[in-house]
Amino acid sequence: MTGQDRTTGSSPSIEIDTSKPHPARMYDWFLGGKDNYPVDEEMAKQLLQLDPRGREMARVNRAVMHRATRWLAEHGIRQFLDIGTGIPTEPNLHQIAQAAAPESRIVYCDYDPIVLAHAEALLRSTPEGVTEYIQADARDPESILERAGKVLDFDRPIALSLVALLHFVGDEEGAYEIVRSLMDRLASGSYLVLSHVARDFDPEGADKAVAMYKARGLTLQPRSREEVVRFFEGYELVEPGVSLAADWRPELGEVVPVQGDEPIPGWVGVARKS
Repeated sequence: MTGQDRTTGSSPSIEIDTSKPHPARMYDWFLGGKDNYPVDEEMAKQLLQLDPRGREMARVNRAVMHRATRWLAEHGIRQFLDIGTGIPTEPNLHQIAQAAAPESRIVYCDYDPIVLAHAEALLRSTPEGVTEYIQADARDPESILERAGKVLDFDRPIALSLVALLHFVGDEEGAYEIVRSLMDRLASGSYLVLSHVARDFDPEGADKAVAMYKARGLTLQPRSREEVVRFFEGYELVEPGVSLAADWRPELGEVVPVQGDEPIPGWVGVARKS
C-alpha cells in the first residue's frame, strides 16, 4: 500500500447544505480559507462579537496540532488516525508527520460532505507512506475502527487525533464513551491528542455561544479544564499535561501571536496508553 492515495469505502454523492452554518466551514473562514458560504461567514462574525480573537483561536489550535504531530513523529509514532479532519489547510497532519518520518501512515476521517469534496488534497502521500480518507461520523467509533483497520495496524501504536472535535459532541451524545471506545482498541504505546474549547475563562460568553449554536440546530459544549482532564483518565499525560493550547510545547515552533493579555480559551493534552 506504499504511497497509495485513495478514499476508502463508498463515495456517496456530495450534497452540501448551505442553509445553515457548519463548524468546519466556519473554521475555514477563521483561517482565511475560501471553502465557506455566506451563512458560515455570518455566524462566524457573530461569534467574533463574543470574542474578537476568533481567528487567533483557530490559528492557535492549528499550530498546536502541528506541534503535537511533530512531537509524536519525533517520538517514534508512525501511524495516525485523525477524526474530525475538517477542510484541508496546508500543512496538513500527514505533511507534518511525513516530513519527520516519510513512512508514516495516516487515516483522515470526517463526515462533512465538503471535506469529502476536498479529500484529494489530504491524500498526497510520500511514496514511502500512506494517506487515506474515510467518511464516517465520530459518533460511530466502531465503523471508524473497522475501516481504519484496513490501513492501520492496530497491533502497533497509533496516535488518535481529536483536534477541535469534542466540543461539538455533547455529554448526552456519549463524548467520553466515544474516546474510550476508540482508545480501548489501540495498542499499548498509542497516544491520545485532544484540543478543546475552554469554558473556564468566560462562562457567560460560552453560554451565549452555546445558545447561538443551538438556535441553528448545532451542538456546542465548551468544557472546563477538569472536564477535559476526564478524557485522559487512565492514560499517562505528556508534560505539561492539560494546558492552554498556546502553552503546549511552544519550543516546537509555530507559536501564534494573539491580541491582549487574556489567554486563548482552549485546552490541549497529549497522553500515552500504557
